[in-house]
Amino acid sequence: MKNSKLIEALNNCITHCNYCSDACLNEDNIKMMVDCIRTDRACAEVCSTTVKLLAMDSAFAKAMVEKCHEICKQCADECGNHDHQHCKDCAEACKKCADVCEAYLA
Repeated sequence: MKNSKLIEALNNCITHCNYCSDACLNEDNIKMMVDCIRTDRACAEVCSTTVKLLAMDSAFAKAMVEKCHEICKQCADECGNHDHQHCKDCAEACKKCADVCEAYLA
């Protein structure tokens, strides 16, 4: 499949963002996790839309990959602010996805 490495990274990011946002809802101090939850959810949505556009070979795919690159970096930074394992795992997946997006755009 065309762009399979990028689609794989995006799907991995979606999975980690969804897991992280759900796990954050179960943390003791949920108020500290609000930005993380919101960023995770937004990142998963942008990545999901990007996968769909790539699969359709849409003319809008490149623009979405650019946005995906941006939000994945932001999500990696936000999740990196927390010590929870699910946040660390999500930050790593988002960083990898941002790197793969950057390579696609180069």
